[in-house]
Amino acid sequence: MSGFLQKIKDFFLNVIEFIKDTRKELRNVSFPSRRELASTTVVVIVCVFFFGAFLAIVDWCVSRVMVFVLAKLSS
Repeated sequence: MSGFLQKIKDFFLNVIEFIKDTRKELRNVSFPSRRELASTTVVVIVCVFFFGAFLAIVDWCVSRVMVFVLAKLSS
């Protein structure tokens, strides 16, 4: 039974140590300002739309080529 209690004690000590280490690391984090966050968000949204449009165009072109090739092969 003492081995079981030791495991429980070790578990809680590990949890406490983890929380202490997490708080210590969070003090070292530099969070972006509101302005930096807004500007990077805009960049991400613009990139998503750009690459979405790009992939839609590429998909359309590839599908047209495939339709053409399959039509020629089935004739």
